[in-house]
Amino acid sequence: MQGSVFFRPSDGWVGDVIPFERDGELNLFYLHEHRADPKPGTSWSLAVTRDLLHIEDRGVALAHGADDEGDFNAYTGSVVQDAEGTYHLFYTGQNPRIVGDGGAPLQLVMHATSSGDLTSWVRHPEHTFGAPDGYESADWRDPFVYFDEQHGTWRMLIAARHREGPERRRGLIAGCESGDLVTWKYAEPFWDPRRCITHECPEVFALGEWWYLVYSEFSESFATRYRMARSPEGPWRVPERDTVDGRAFYAAKSAEVGGRRIFAGWIASREGDTDDGAWQWAGTLSLLEATQNADGTLAFSPPVEVFAAFGREVATGLAPAALSAPDGFDCLVSDVPLPEQAYIRAEFAVEPGTSECGLLLRTGADGDQGYVVRLEPRRGRMVLDRWPRRRTGDAQWQISGDVPYVIELERPADLSGRTHTLEVILEEDIAVVTLDRQVCLSTRLYDITHDRLGVFVGEGGAELLDLTVRVRDTAE
Repeated sequence: MQGSVFFRPSDGWVGDVIPFERDGELNLFYLHEHRADPKPGTSWSLAVTRDLLHIEDRGVALAHGADDEGDFNAYTGSVVQDAEGTYHLFYTGQNPRIVGDGGAPLQLVMHATSSGDLTSWVRHPEHTFGAPDGYESADWRDPFVYFDEQHGTWRMLIAARHREGPERRRGLIAGCESGDLVTWKYAEPFWDPRRCITHECPEVFALGEWWYLVYSEFSESFATRYRMARSPEGPWRVPERDTVDGRAFYAAKSAEVGGRRIFAGWIASREGDTDDGAWQWAGTLSLLEATQNADGTLAFSPPVEVFAAFGREVATGLAPAALSAPDGFDCLVSDVPLPEQAYIRAEFAVEPGTSECGLLLRTGADGDQGYVVRLEPRRGRMVLDRWPRRRTGDAQWQISGDVPYVIELERPADLSGRTHTLEVILEEDIAVVTLDRQVCLSTRLYDITHDRLGVFVGEGGAELLDLTVRVRDTAE
């Protein structure tokens, strides 16, 4: 294995990431998940990168509290620097042994400061505060702090829930204000759509003439979503493609680095390291870059530095070719093994009316078994599929043939144009698929271990204009 382009600590997993830029260096605070029983407390650790590719782990940054303290679990928050140069870290404190109304563990906003060493923080328990009346005390988390230049004050967004109302639609983003980052007063809700259970890891930022509100939710579908408006007061508009990535990429937050907007999230692992295992909390860190389209909507893809890390081209075993199957299926499969870690780029020209086309990953020699990145122009989507699917019995027909793709791994996509480019980064069990540098789909590929690459078309025609496979030159 060459040097990894994805990061996870040697002794655990990456939970929610809190990115913070300083002097050209992207500091990636993350919730350090240890999957142990009994479950230990959760601390913040810190990883850093200057080139969006090489990531150095610097260990624990903010240790969790003792067994009887409110921050036995130090959960998600944010970091800011004040005008005097002091760094302020706001985070969620939770302890399963300390419960509030209804018997659920309290969630509290907590505060720590540093004079400059981002791995050394002084906690200020006297600054702790919880949810006000009318809000659930067990949902008061993920404080995001920013300076409101227009009004000359600090603002805090908090993932919260109303105490009353339909159970799955009480979520809102609460608001607080402060003049000194110490004393906070409750303000009107920042956003109150009455739409989801909760809106986790909220943040706002400006890019050009647009403002963006980002949050993660798990009631409609597990996803990091965004909204856009002309000011932070809203009204917030829903873009046509309002998700950053798919089901496996969660709790993403962003930072500006050298004029670029970089999102950091985690690609979830699955129980039992199998394709049918339940998605787990925490996984492997992954970076995506957001760029702004002409209409203000956001496009997402891995940073160009990650693509460029794969510098050596290798044989594909496939040449440009036309595939045609007006009423059937046609595929071409390479006879060259596909490396375990690789960058794949495939450019297609798709005939109007075609039902599907795309890539076969880790497929067998006949293209029948493997993973499928399928573009479906008629449905305006990209999906990840696999064959064989889960069996429900021994009979020939008990093959889950009515499951159209791997559940929750569907991405809306504009496939109205004739040419489209798929780029895939493979690394062990991780796959990140990018369509036209606009749409991302990150996932895990566990079960199928064939080593061929293929292209296909179904009920239509597509021309493979170019196919390139690159690997990394040297171990790092």
